[in-house]
Amino acid sequence: MKQKILVTGGTGYIGSHTVVELQNSGYEVVIIDNLSNSSADVVDNIEKVSGVRPFFEELDCLDYEGLNTVFAKHKGIKAIIHFAASKAVGESVQKPLLYYRNNLLSLINILELMPQHGVEGIVFSSSCTVYGQPDELPVTEKAPIKKAESPYGNTKQVNEEIICDTIKSGSPISAILLRYFNPIGAHPTALLGELPNGVPQNLIPFLTQTAIGIREKLSVFGNDYNTPDGSCIRDFINVVDLAKAHVTAIERILDKKQKQAVETFNIGTGRGLSVLELINLFEKSTGVKLNYEIVGRRAGDIEKVWANPDYANNELGWKAEISIEETLKSAWAWQLKLRERGIQ
Repeated sequence: MKQKILVTGGTGYIGSHTVVELQNSGYEVVIIDNLSNSSADVVDNIEKVSGVRPFFEELDCLDYEGLNTVFAKHKGIKAIIHFAASKAVGESVQKPLLYYRNNLLSLINILELMPQHGVEGIVFSSSCTVYGQPDELPVTEKAPIKKAESPYGNTKQVNEEIICDTIKSGSPISAILLRYFNPIGAHPTALLGELPNGVPQNLIPFLTQTAIGIREKLSVFGNDYNTPDGSCIRDFINVVDLAKAHVTAIERILDKKQKQAVETFNIGTGRGLSVLELINLFEKSTGVKLNYEIVGRRAGDIEKVWANPDYANNELGWKAEISIEETLKSAWAWQLKLRERGIQ
């Protein structure tokens, strides 16, 4: 058995897929999640997919003493992947204090406790939102950090600064910041996928819920952007590919292969697709027609952004491999499986 890894937010969308990939690579995994945007039965499905049941602790990362107890209980945690955060751009504009409290204090608690329990490193779930609207596309890791368009984006920027300042102060830990683009899709088994509580804030779950009839129609926010078809452009990456990037980052930390104490990598495909192109590809890939309408722009949205993933490809040794068509099929298979299970 390889080393023990703590995954905060491990029953969430990206977290659950990452736990599977960690376990497939032989790591022992402890999950912390407060289940605010997921459910406990995800742990059962992780076990079905990987054949291994991770340790699960229902806990909010804002609970410092609770976190301390978990570290003491699960001795020997070598590294952390920190996903636990509120993550909807639109909601963050409406509820900024919720986002600042959840996203900043949870990280501060973890960084304080890591040296006390001998934890060597952290992989931080960051975002391409830190680049704002980049001056040049595709965007590289050297692109300047822009003023955030939303409180959510700002929490990612500030958290990166907190990590850098903590390590610069002499804290005996290292970090890899993964700035990823737009994760979509589901596990090929259709046992894990994106299942937000309530009305989805992200494009693909709303899209698939519309396709299956749960939602009346999908709103496309704006068709007057400076893009070929007027809709926003994003770099959509398969969630399994993204999960594998976290395993590669953990290995880099534990094998002491980092070239500096804090490293940053863009995790994307290098391909920009507009929202309308994505809808068209979904219809072609699945044969399902989608009811959608163009509405006004949404606060906090960036016009266009996609990654230059060369540094991650060459230095981290990771590459996105799953096609957008397969990714969209997996998202639809997941939605169909949810109906079979009587969910929604």
